[in-house]
Amino acid sequence: MDEILAFLKKAGTYFLATDDNGQPRVRPFGTATLYDGRIYIQTGKKKSVSMQMHANPHIEICAFLDGDWLRIQAEAVEDDRRDARKAVLDDYPELRAMYNEDDGNTEVFYLKNATAVFSSFTKPARTVTFG
Repeated sequence: MDEILAFLKKAGTYFLATDDNGQPRVRPFGTATLYDGRIYIQTGKKKSVSMQMHANPHIEICAFLDGDWLRIQAEAVEDDRRDARKAVLDDYPELRAMYNEDDGNTEVFYLKNATAVFSSFTKPARTVTFG
């Protein structure tokens, strides 16, 4: 899991895919925090991505870095604990201009039943499961 988190953090921006009533939706994301032994992502409850993950928690993440890419299939599970929201925001203090762990909008999800595949044009693919 440390290798997956390091890849996401070093890439900076990754792409998160959700399902919107059968229509795929992909958008750039940038949070990835290890908390309580799990990888967490953050968004706002008012955003479409939040509503989509609540309706269908199956997501896919794709990141690209230095000729390698990482794909993660997982279930996004909301964690409504204040400490979890605070941990993610503490890891990304620049988000505090828009979010606060007590604002009623900040929402964090951890990745459950995840399969991560490291791929490259020059190396064989490698699969890791976690969560």
